[in-house]
Amino acid sequence: MKIKIIYIFLLLGMPVWAQQVVIRASLDSTQIQIGEQTRLHLEIASDKNAQLQLPYIPDTLTTGIEVLEISTPDTTDIDNNRIQIKYDYLITSFDSALYRIPPFKLVAGVDTVYSNDLALKVSTLSVDTETGNFYDIKDIMKPEWVWTDYLPIVLYILGGGILAGLIIYIIIRLKKKRPILPFNKEEVIVLPPHIRALKALEAIKEQKLWQHDKIKEYHSQISDVIRNYIDERFGINAMEMTSGQTLEVIRGVSDVDFVYNNLKQLLLQADLVKFAKYFPLPEENELSMGNACLFVNNTIPVPLVNDSESPQKEVIKIVN
Repeated sequence: MKIKIIYIFLLLGMPVWAQQVVIRASLDSTQIQIGEQTRLHLEIASDKNAQLQLPYIPDTLTTGIEVLEISTPDTTDIDNNRIQIKYDYLITSFDSALYRIPPFKLVAGVDTVYSNDLALKVSTLSVDTETGNFYDIKDIMKPEWVWTDYLPIVLYILGGGILAGLIIYIIIRLKKKRPILPFNKEEVIVLPPHIRALKALEAIKEQKLWQHDKIKEYHSQISDVIRNYIDERFGINAMEMTSGQTLEVIRGVSDVDFVYNNLKQLLLQADLVKFAKYFPLPEENELSMGNACLFVNNTIPVPLVNDSESPQKEVIKIVN
């Protein structure tokens, strides 16, 4: 009877024993050289509802073995309502010796469970003491000169110089009011001042302004053409002067002596029409046009008058 009772208790106790917490430690390599690394693995198996306090590992496992890295615990469900926890330690050593790694302690509720202990052998490098060939530490080596290493710097300098030169060139061209690209030459026909003045007077005549009672426009346009001609021909800014000032300044020009009175008549006539609302006779209108043409024709520069082909030859100037 006693044997049966003991047997029943053993059967009841077997599930309880099977469900206990287990912790196991292992090494990837049990032998390394100084400075090499290896991984230490911890595996824990327990019930899902077990209250576990995982082993606390500082920066050293034991004197001489350093912990470089601790992985994140990996939890996996296994059969019979149990879980498995795995995580690793990356360790190394810089002293040659045979180290004993003590068991890891795991607290499970009110119980404490220990893992197996481990051994790690750390070997030093072998030194040939028989030949006696010992060498000092080598000096710092200077790298070989490779021109491609300096190519980006050279390109940046060249690019910056070209860009700066281009900006300066554009500024100079714009200040001189010339096209930025000099090879795009544009042929512009620039007529001498007297030809442009005569063409402008002819255009006014064809409009027949005074015949259509546009007296003020007629005399104003004649006056403007002559003032602009005086500016270009003699360098006198007649467009910004009054008629009196213009006549006073131009009186000292020898080329104008012969036609001074003609200029005076057309300028004063224009002032009377514009400012005094004077209404001239048809003969006076024709006289202003005639005096304007006479003034221009008699003040043409000498080189153009002596031209064997024509006194009104067009001049072509190439502007960059």
